Amino acid sequence: MSGKWLQPDHAQGDANTIGGYMRVHARPAAFEGSDGLSYSVAIETDRTGEPERPVAAYFLFLRWRRMGQQGVDGHLETPYLAWGNDAAAAVDALGTLPLAEVRQALERCIDDVSGQSPPTRKWWDVMRDDA
Repeated sequence: MSGKWLQPDHAQGDANTIGGYMRVHARPAAFEGSDGLSYSVAIETDRTGEPERPVAAYFLFLRWRRMGQQGVDGHLETPYLAWGNDAAAAVDALGTLPLAEVRQALERCIDDVSGQSPPTRKWWDVMRDDA
């Protein structure tokens, strides 16, 4: 799979925030974690069941395979970090975070799992069970 470089469109937002970066560059942001692995980040949402804040947003960090065929090898996710009345509002609220804070969120996730056993199931298997 090869990438395609697109000219950034800075009229789409502030590339120093996660939401702005995604709009300006028309792709997810990526970081190298302190564990030496590469991660792409997406903003995801869930329904909370709470009437006063029905939708929450969080970061899903996809960890890329280091060796062999290119692909996703696992993931990390943050707790809920922003809320809204609908998914778009929650995504917009979380999208205002500066990239430096997104990087800190990744590092907290890495710290949380360091020392734990690696998961026995891949993220796509877990997602299939939730359907």
